[in-house]
Amino acid sequence: MIHDFNYLKPGSLKEALSMLAEHKDECKVICGGQSLLIVMRQGMVTPEYLLDIKHVKEMNYISFDAKDGLRLGATTTHREIEKSDVIAKNYPVLVAMENKLASIQTRNWGTIGGNLAHADPAGDPGPVLIALKGSVKVGSASEERVFPLDEFFVDYFATQKNDDELILEIQVPVPEPKTGTAYQKFNLLDSDMGIVAAAVSVTLNNDGTCKDARIVLGNAGPVPIRVKRAEELLVGKKYDEALFAEAGKIASEDCEPVADIHASEAQRRHVAGVYTKRMLKKAWEQAMA
Repeated sequence: MIHDFNYLKPGSLKEALSMLAEHKDECKVICGGQSLLIVMRQGMVTPEYLLDIKHVKEMNYISFDAKDGLRLGATTTHREIEKSDVIAKNYPVLVAMENKLASIQTRNWGTIGGNLAHADPAGDPGPVLIALKGSVKVGSASEERVFPLDEFFVDYFATQKNDDELILEIQVPVPEPKTGTAYQKFNLLDSDMGIVAAAVSVTLNNDGTCKDARIVLGNAGPVPIRVKRAEELLVGKKYDEALFAEAGKIASEDCEPVADIHASEAQRRHVAGVYTKRMLKKAWEQAMA
């Protein structure tokens, strides 16, 4: 049962931030509501005010240019990202990820900003955006701040965002030449959240050696985890499946999974290693193409 609340519907971003500043300690922000309404029905969250930003048009946009890269307004839906031609051309891994995110009903209504603000470690966008070196811009009535996404998540369902701040924009730089990115999650149904997921980005030098790499695991700890020890192992090396296997071994060792009804800790570690190896191979081959 959802408890009574006061419904706030701002007409602009400025008004939304003003309302949030006034009621921040007693207010929850809703846009798609795919996650918030569940915990409200369970009585786990009982806000006095609900701030609905779904219709704040200035927060919904997709823009791209060759210098600044991709900009996503926080209320852009998953379906809008999935169907975007400019994203498909420049960031195909985002389209592939969105295509497997929950159900089409959820993608039609849920938003990229809401997903990141909810900070569920099983969420799909976080690992992929971290692999792409993405950042998130948050703002209050008095200031704006930008965080690299690999520093934004701090714990289960917790981020750097303060109660009087909204996520405003997701920023993704233009990938360097000779870069490949791949993502896969392990689940029983395509519409399920990942039991474990791996996102990998590889950038190569002209001689085929690794210039830079990011390996990010989802649902293998309280936040999306960068496997920095494996990333460092790859730099300066050439395509080698034994190398990928070693990186996978490190990923299985360095993640922080917990057991639940879906999988044991050991199962999650195993899958993290296997998927790291597979996604490294896929991303590296894309970078060589």
